[in-house]
Amino acid sequence: MTALPSATALPPTRRAVLRGLGAGVVAGVLGGCGARGGPALALPQDPQATATPDLVDLARLDPRLRLDIRYATPANFMGRVLYPVSRAVAQRPVAEALSKVQTRAEAAGYGLLIFDAYRPWRITKAMWDQTPPEKREFVADPRTGSRHNRGCSIDLSLHRGGVEVTMPSPYDDFTPAAYRSNTAAPPQALALSRMLEGWMVAEGFAPLPNEWWHYDWAEWRRYPVMDVPLEDVTAG
Repeated sequence: MTALPSATALPPTRRAVLRGLGAGVVAGVLGGCGARGGPALALPQDPQATATPDLVDLARLDPRLRLDIRYATPANFMGRVLYPVSRAVAQRPVAEALSKVQTRAEAAGYGLLIFDAYRPWRITKAMWDQTPPEKREFVADPRTGSRHNRGCSIDLSLHRGGVEVTMPSPYDDFTPAAYRSNTAAPPQALALSRMLEGWMVAEGFAPLPNEWWHYDWAEWRRYPVMDVPLEDVTAG
């Protein structure tokens, strides 16, 4: 078993690197997508994205799902509120698959805790604009957009009786502790992470290697990058 690097050798967490940039991001969002970012960047178009968006409100589709939308609070890597509403929406097939994962989790005595789902492109671009070039490995490139912008990514964990379980690292901890290859976390935390991964993969999600909480819908490429503000989404 390969141990993680010592604490002194670990790269800085995303929270530590970007703390202090949050105010600028909020200013960029409020000022429009071109604020402080030079010429306005067009919303990326993907010729393979031929499916018609059909965003669904996760809490309405399946009230069993618990929400802890971190970007609607200061408790995120930016340390600032980025979403004006505490809401999670996703493309209908994604939401329906997630409901099936919830059923699997319940059978084992757990439930799903959702941190994030659809993210408007303007938020992704504002994060990029306000991040120094040498640190942009920590954020998605708005020229291609993120899978969150397509409504096809879910950030989540597990809870038991309403209490969030302990996973290998905190959410938004961008160090090797969050990698799926990490074997140095407590055995119970690793077991829970692997259990969640098994359920998600079984229902059509692909795990991101360096974030235990992040999953992409297998058919994400079918859906376009979107920039509808979260509070304006009309979701069934």
